[in-house]
This record gives sequence, C-alpha cells and structure tokens, in this order.
Amino acid sequence: MLSVAALMDRYEPLRRRTIALVGLMGVGKSSVGRRLASVLGLPFRDADSEVETAAGRSISEIFAELGEPAFRDGERRVIARLLEGPAHVLATGGGAFMHPETRELIKGRAVSIWLKTDLEVLARRIGRKDSRPLIAGKEPLEVLRAQAEARYPAYAEADLTVETGDSAHHITVGQVIEALAAHVGEPTQ
Repeated sequence: MLSVAALMDRYEPLRRRTIALVGLMGVGKSSVGRRLASVLGLPFRDADSEVETAAGRSISEIFAELGEPAFRDGERRVIARLLEGPAHVLATGGGAFMHPETRELIKGRAVSIWLKTDLEVLARRIGRKDSRPLIAGKEPLEVLRAQAEARYPAYAEADLTVETGDSAHHITVGQVIEALAAHVGEPTQ
C-alpha cells in the first residue's frame, strides 16, 4: 500500500491547476467533485454554494426574486473570483459553462471536465429533489432534453469528457483521474 506521501507525489501533476467539472444538473458535479478533491488533496469549491453565500440567499430565492439572468451574472463573478485562487476542484452550476466569458475563464485557468450521463439516469436522480428551480413543476426528462440540446455544444468545448453512466461516485472519480492523468501525460499507477 502506498504511503500518503507517495500517493500525493503520484497525483502531484493532477494538482497543479484547478479542475472544473461541468455538465447537466444531477450528473454528480458536487458529489464527484468532493470525492475527487479528497483523493487529490485539493480544496473543493461548489459554485452554487458560493453564489448562495455571496448573495445571502438560496438559488431558489435568487431565481424567484431576481430571475435567472441575475443568478447567471452572480455565478459568473463568483467563478471568476474562485479561478483567481489556488488550484482546487470546482463544481460549476449546470448553466455556468454556457456563458462565453465564464467558459473562456475556465478554459484559461482550469482543466474542464464534462461529466456526461444518460438523460434518463439524470431524470431519475433529479426527480428525487424539489430544490432545483429549473425543473419546478415540470417534467425532468423534458427539461433535460431541452438543456442537452442547448448545452451539449458548449460542454463539448471542455478539455475532457468522462461518460459516467449510472456508476457509483467512486467509480466516476477513478474515471476522472484516469482522464486527467492521460491529459497531463502521467501514469495513474
């Protein structure tokens, strides 16, 4: 078994830049991001949580009181601020990568990874929660289909794509680490 020091040495090339996870809601950006950050010994930042902290209200409240454009503007500013800091794992909101300025910031200051999962799997996942303002009172699969059509071309601009399927988060973390290692030209073993 590798010592903690050997493990950190092995992952050092993967820890040099921020890793930004992009993809549709429910794909696991936050859950996978937390686990990935833990494995790599990096801090984890969730853009949605950071927006809520900066705004002093929940995302649902921001959408209801100020609208989606105000949320997206705040999201862009928060992500720009986070990308100025030291390397970390960043879970972006599902629509963040759609904003051209945010996409360029991420491209310039991070390695972007599109976590991609079958829409039926995502619909099942997000249908369990009622905290997502974009699906409130709507059929999740229909919303996801529309988002996929609109967002997949932008997501395809990510540095890496990891097809996650319906795997457990630790499996997805392993897939992400393998993709990152290949991207930076380092072996994972």
